[in-house]
Amino acid sequence: MNININNNFDNVSENYLFSEINKRIKKYKEEHKDADIIRLGIGDVTLPLGQKVVDALIEASKEMGNKDTFRGYPPEYGYDFTKIAVKNYYETNKVNLDLESIFISDGAKSDLGNIVDIFGDNPIYIPNPVYPVYLDSNLMSGRKINYIEGYEANNFLPMPNDIKDNNCIIYLCSPNNPTGATYTYNELDKWVKFALESNSLIIYDSAYEAFIKDNLHPHSIYEIEGAKECAIEICSFSKQAGFTGLRSGWTIVPLELESKNHSINKLWKRRQATKFNGVSYPVQRAAEAALSKDGIKECMDNIDYYMENAKMLSNLFDEKGIYYTGGKSSPYIWFKCPNGMNSWEFFDYLLENVNVVGTPGAGFGTFGEGYFRITSFNTHEKTKEAIDRLRKVL
Repeated sequence: MNININNNFDNVSENYLFSEINKRIKKYKEEHKDADIIRLGIGDVTLPLGQKVVDALIEASKEMGNKDTFRGYPPEYGYDFTKIAVKNYYETNKVNLDLESIFISDGAKSDLGNIVDIFGDNPIYIPNPVYPVYLDSNLMSGRKINYIEGYEANNFLPMPNDIKDNNCIIYLCSPNNPTGATYTYNELDKWVKFALESNSLIIYDSAYEAFIKDNLHPHSIYEIEGAKECAIEICSFSKQAGFTGLRSGWTIVPLELESKNHSINKLWKRRQATKFNGVSYPVQRAAEAALSKDGIKECMDNIDYYMENAKMLSNLFDEKGIYYTGGKSSPYIWFKCPNGMNSWEFFDYLLENVNVVGTPGAGFGTFGEGYFRITSFNTHEKTKEAIDRLRKVL
């Protein structure tokens, strides 16, 4: 063939981070068939869905098998019952949303990757280190990337001090993936004020907000005054309700968001109508159930389980005097590699010496080099065993 391709894909790393991790694990297991590997790397949940969610899935599936209650294509923006459940959920944090601002999706990753469709060329600011999809989706679209740097001195919570541009698109994630660091109200307020003053847009990833258990950190950027005029918020059922296999999330595009006489809400609505066919009826009924009073309780029971693991892991790093972030309002712990090892060296060291798998920080950006991420998404038993093994080498 002799067709033109999108050469911007040449700017994206050929190997996706987690594909490379799986490749190394596979090679090791081929050479050590009896190895008992404990995975604290990929942020996939391990506990089953709550009973309310399962009941809703079963009931909705039965409806799909009855000619009187069968449903075809779902609305591209989500059924009203799911959007109302999201709206009610936000009201528990004293945030009032217009129903038209809520879009139900098949997961936060999809919307984070697709949101670039509706914007032209703007200065893009992405934290370093951070979740790879922000960077890769913009590189695939030919955008030039600027970095806001996270490091120990700012506890991996970059602030807008060094941004000189106006009219920017800024990605923020809190609680952060991979560092677990979480913005306070005051810190997020500074970001909102900066966005308003510089005519910039914040794309705010709040996929892990359900892990916040204190009154120090906001669950939504819309708890900050003025945020509806400068921020899109993207969230997920994956970690909150265990939907990593079901796939659903939501995106909030406030009606107040406008740029150059264009409604951002209408642009996203048009994009979704063209390129997205909606989330299936049974999954949306499951999502509705996850946000019901009893459903939230079941979800929080699972989150409490994971956070007990995070506490045990945090205690190990406290015991060893190793610098880390996360583990308090996040299922992730981000720590400094010992003995000056780089991230991939430490990955191989853990795999080969104690059969524990984590995620090299370098995979999340240059400022992740020398750091490592582990997750609390495993059983208590496996987590305790991993801690015993890690204690020997940290």
